[in-house]
Order: sequence, then structure tokens, then C-alpha cells
Amino acid sequence: MTVKPAGDTKGGPAGGLPELRQGRAVSADLRGLAVAAVVERGWSAAAAARYFGLGAASVRNWVRRFRERGHVRPDRQGGSASRIEPERERIFRILEARPAISVRKLRDALAAEGPVFDVSTVQRFLKRHGLERDHRLAHLRRQRKGRR
Repeated sequence: MTVKPAGDTKGGPAGGLPELRQGRAVSADLRGLAVAAVVERGWSAAAAARYFGLGAASVRNWVRRFRERGHVRPDRQGGSASRIEPERERIFRILEARPAISVRKLRDALAAEGPVFDVSTVQRFLKRHGLERDHRLAHLRRQRKGRR
């Protein structure tokens, strides 16, 4: 084993993994290796963190997550609760009754009975649930009505 100079806390001994930059995402494989070193081999979280070039707090969090959940996958990040999701059943009812409704008409129908949403919010909801509207067809329908 190679002796490291005092104060050198990043990177592992010879044969360890290369030094990782701070703030970079860590793969599930590397997380698993660090957790296995702690859980199966009895290493301390700090020792595993030094060896694999990781933060000790991160390794402790992954070990806790592994013991609680049985995996080390990262949690979903960012975002906030969608305001439109609670209206899901109402949206589905409207779409069932009027399958060819445009996004704007759907937004107006929602606003008539409850909260008002922007068109882009309704579009994202429809896309998320695989119910996207074909904008080109709606545009063509409007043009045809104008010709008659």
C-alpha cells in the first residue's frame, strides 16, 4: 500500500479509483462498491470514502439508504408538486366525453369548474400521460371550417 502525504484526502491508495471531482454525479455501480465495502467488509464510511475518492457524508447517506430501502439509487431531484395532477380525473372525464377537444378548449373547460391553468401546463400534463394533441390536425380543421 502506498503512503499518502498528510492532508491528502482525495483519491485512494495505489490500485484505488482515480480522484473524482467534487459536484459530479456518482454512478450507481460506484455507490454500490462503496456501500458494499462498509456493509459487507466492515469498513468505516470514512475509509470507504477515502478509498473510492468520495465524500464521507455521501457514503454514510448511501449506507443509510441501502439499509432502509435496499438500494442506493438516487432520489428524484427538483420540481414541485403539480397543481394540475389533482384534476386528473376531471381531465380524463372531459377527454372521454369529447375526444377531439383542443388543448385550449380543454383548458377553458377546466377553468369553468375550478382552477385556471396555462395552455402549456395542460399540454405538459397531456404529454406526461401520453395524450398529446396533434396541433397540425386542429389547425387544418379550423382552416376547413373557414372555407365553407
